[in-house]
Amino acid sequence: MNFCLNTNAAYVDFNRLVHDRFFVDKSAIIEKISARINTKNRYVCITKPRRFGKTSVLNMLGAYYGKAYGAKNLFDGLKISKSASYAVHLNKYNVINLCMNEIPLDWSRYEDYITHFNNAIIHDVKENYPALKDKRFEKASDALWATGDEFIFMIDEWDYIFNHELYPEHQGAFLEFLRNLLKDKPYVALTYMTGVLPIKKYCTGSALNMFDEYTMLKDHFYENYFGFLECEVEALCQKQGKVFLEEIRDWYNGYLTGNGERIYNPRSVVLALMNGYCQSYWTRTGKMDEVLFFLKYNIGEVRDDVVKMVDGSSIWIDIEEEFAAGQEQPQNREAIYAAMIIYGLLSYSDGELRIPNKELMIEFQKALKDDEFGYVAELVRNSGAVLEATLNKKGDIVASYLHDIHNSELPILRYNDENSLSCVVTLAYLSARNKYKVEREEKSGKGFVDFIFYPRRKNLPGIILELKANKTPENAISQIKEKEYCEKLKKENVTHILAVGINYDTRVKEHQCVIEELIE
Repeated sequence: MNFCLNTNAAYVDFNRLVHDRFFVDKSAIIEKISARINTKNRYVCITKPRRFGKTSVLNMLGAYYGKAYGAKNLFDGLKISKSASYAVHLNKYNVINLCMNEIPLDWSRYEDYITHFNNAIIHDVKENYPALKDKRFEKASDALWATGDEFIFMIDEWDYIFNHELYPEHQGAFLEFLRNLLKDKPYVALTYMTGVLPIKKYCTGSALNMFDEYTMLKDHFYENYFGFLECEVEALCQKQGKVFLEEIRDWYNGYLTGNGERIYNPRSVVLALMNGYCQSYWTRTGKMDEVLFFLKYNIGEVRDDVVKMVDGSSIWIDIEEEFAAGQEQPQNREAIYAAMIIYGLLSYSDGELRIPNKELMIEFQKALKDDEFGYVAELVRNSGAVLEATLNKKGDIVASYLHDIHNSELPILRYNDENSLSCVVTLAYLSARNKYKVEREEKSGKGFVDFIFYPRRKNLPGIILELKANKTPENAISQIKEKEYCEKLKKENVTHILAVGINYDTRVKEHQCVIEELIE
């Protein structure tokens, strides 16, 4: 039995994927990867966040290159079949597949972990090359060299022990194992490696400096093949007979390619189509995936940025250095954001940093409630009282809460501008998002509404909220009526509507709030 050499695992997995009703054809990447075979650029490491299709692409490549089984039936109808090099590389190579997350519970020692992979390769070489069966090999590289053949290496989750903080004292030795196995070896025709964390910055000896890396921060070459593009999501929606593309875009879109194409979170899109509705399908697999895990390192500097981003704004920042495997935990603003980009928690394009979509927005809203955020957490936890006062049409109480928030310890809220007032309202009504879909600057009637609250339950009224500065809340109420801002809610069959007018007087630094019931 083979453990890693010329197994049928990749073929079986890709066969399932091709016949899945949510299959998206990413096979055009094969032509780009094949161009690297037996060249100086034959070492490729692609790192993307979880759930972005890394393993699916790796299994597709393994099924295509592996010569132990014929996969022509799987690829003949795919995009790669139109390539001039299609038949040149199809099922022509010995493929070694190493999944680095294979750590049974009883493997407490690094030596057990690394010996497993070393011995698995030696075992498979002897099984497939009878002339070497009685030879003794200490290192897998010696066994592979003795075959006289070439191999393609498919390495999944290369960064598993870094990502899960395993064997920290042996992480340098692990990189040396990979270097000794792969670097400058004549038996390596191609190495394709995937993970979440980049590798380039880790070791002073640059153990794996032969790899070309493509990350969330720096990849304009392979970025179209990970995640779903807009056209691919649209095709899936049409194929499934679903027509809620706009809702899917709102929930799972938010990442961009170098040329501005939208990228969606694949797993969440598939689950939404399969279940017939959108919600947060974000899964937490450990502390490295928690928004708060990164924010807690530098709350003082990033807190204002997070409030802005939760309000829907962007942060402009120049991020050059990437967060990489083995690196110490981030301790400054740029390093924190670099880490969050790598993990897919924030999107970054042309210097613009933002929360990508509604699914991730929920994670940030949860983080704001944590005690690590001090006064902000208290404000957020009190936001339920603001909604209750609004529903009870107690404008004076709402104004009092807004006043407290605006005069809080947050520097961002001390300025007398519209963005600051918008952030105040966002914090004040944050808990309302459990009961309402809250939209900002949305077109309705004859203009753009500052805030529309779409009720998630039939017994709740819709809410139109308009902001003014140095005027009156009555001016805001009049604008809501004159510009027919209720039209969007009416189209959603919401007939019970509250008009909320809020004014901030910058001279006396006071808020006024008037709430009027509109019944159609």
